[in-house]
Amino acid sequence: MSQLPVTAEGKRKLQAELEELTQRVPVIAKAIEEAREKGDLKENAEYHAAREEMSMINARISELKSKLSRSMVVDESQIDTSRIAFGATVTMQFLKDKSIEDWQLVGEGEDDALENKILTSSPMGVALLGKKPGDTVIVKAPMGDLKFLIKAIHY
Repeated sequence: MSQLPVTAEGKRKLQAELEELTQRVPVIAKAIEEAREKGDLKENAEYHAAREEMSMINARISELKSKLSRSMVVDESQIDTSRIAFGATVTMQFLKDKSIEDWQLVGEGEDDALENKILTSSPMGVALLGKKPGDTVIVKAPMGDLKFLIKAIHY
């Protein structure tokens, strides 16, 4: 398994979500038990909904445990700031329409497209890693190649 770079804040968010979900398990188990006591399980919607919720929570708990076991908090003081790396905010110009946007490369648990935070493991993140201002980046996307010019890097 490969390591997942995260900031200390990202790791805290993953741990908080895991703790919250773990605390919900007994509540859902009780709901399943109460629904089971109501009789015929074939047509008991409460029972089936609770079982489905339990299944989804258990799957997410497993996913979070896996991510946390592979997470590696990045020491940002060790990053070469002349190139794009984990934690960088990159100012890019989309060459098709000349629009300019800032995107930050983050780790698991911190990505949020609405806040322009992307995973270093995403197609755009992978294309950006190691580049420097003045470089052109081509990102493979379902709608075709997207071309960007790196304008600046901020840490």
